[in-house]
Amino acid sequence: MEEALRAAEERLRAAGVPSPRVDAELLAAHLAGVSRGRLRALALIGAEAPAGFQALVDERARRVPLQHLTGSASFRRIDLSVGPGVFIPRPETESVAQLVIDRAGTLSSPRIVDLGTGSGAIAASVADEVPGAEVYAVELSDLACAWAATNLEPYGVRLVQGDLATALPELDGSFDIVVSNPPYIPADAVPNEPEVAEHDPHMALYGGGADGLRLPRAAAASAARLLRAGGYFVMEHAEVQAPWVAAFLTEAGVWTSVTTHQDLGGRDRATSAVLRESARPTTAQRASSATPPTIGPAAREHRGHPTGHPPIDTPDHTAGHTP
Repeated sequence: MEEALRAAEERLRAAGVPSPRVDAELLAAHLAGVSRGRLRALALIGAEAPAGFQALVDERARRVPLQHLTGSASFRRIDLSVGPGVFIPRPETESVAQLVIDRAGTLSSPRIVDLGTGSGAIAASVADEVPGAEVYAVELSDLACAWAATNLEPYGVRLVQGDLATALPELDGSFDIVVSNPPYIPADAVPNEPEVAEHDPHMALYGGGADGLRLPRAAAASAARLLRAGGYFVMEHAEVQAPWVAAFLTEAGVWTSVTTHQDLGGRDRATSAVLRESARPTTAQRASSATPPTIGPAAREHRGHPTGHPPIDTPDHTAGHTP
């Protein structure tokens, strides 16, 4: 097996895969039905490579995402089913989930909604780690909804198919927390990594408009509508978009305590705000009315993988992380 792993590592390195040895081991472990640690032990005692290993290595060398080949992505302390048609959750989004979990922990039986849930990563993690929380998840895509339904069912999350811009009008003013990781790539930005450009659904990547902020602004407007006074909103965005997100939330006039948060890599990854006690539904609709300046070429960062920067490891590559 060790010889097969070394050959796979070299093949994947030549194909430009960022973590060739890790990917080779994870593919072999997936086929063998063992942990990566157990696989290493088997390699040391001269076990054979599992059947089908070379075929999966060939697929990975063609830059098919590792998670599509294994059918699973780790996020915090859960494993999510993923595949074609759904955005693969990134490790930096775990810090966004942590903000929700920390806030929810200060509340009794909080009601929380995740707008644009994708695979259900944030919603499932919050339901898993906040006992007593009532969690909703909204997703528009048919394919993503199918994956989310599988991932959310064990945690009792209420999945609703719909547009994040108009979701759950019957529950306006009733949520304690709204979280969103909306699409936010600018319209003319092209991701560097083939795994993203060719396999993540465009619907989950592009935020609308030259600055990529149309859907983030819609998420903010929905949050203002859905939250009760004093409710908490947190949204993921590209690092370079942080000043514009903070600006349009501040200028809306219905938010207070607008705060930018960094991920574990030190990047400005999310912005939170609290709905003012005096906010009314009619004024809350102005939550995304301010128009930020257009983001220029230097700001072309996509979800989790900044264009023109080294690619960020996928969740399965995050050593020592729960995952």
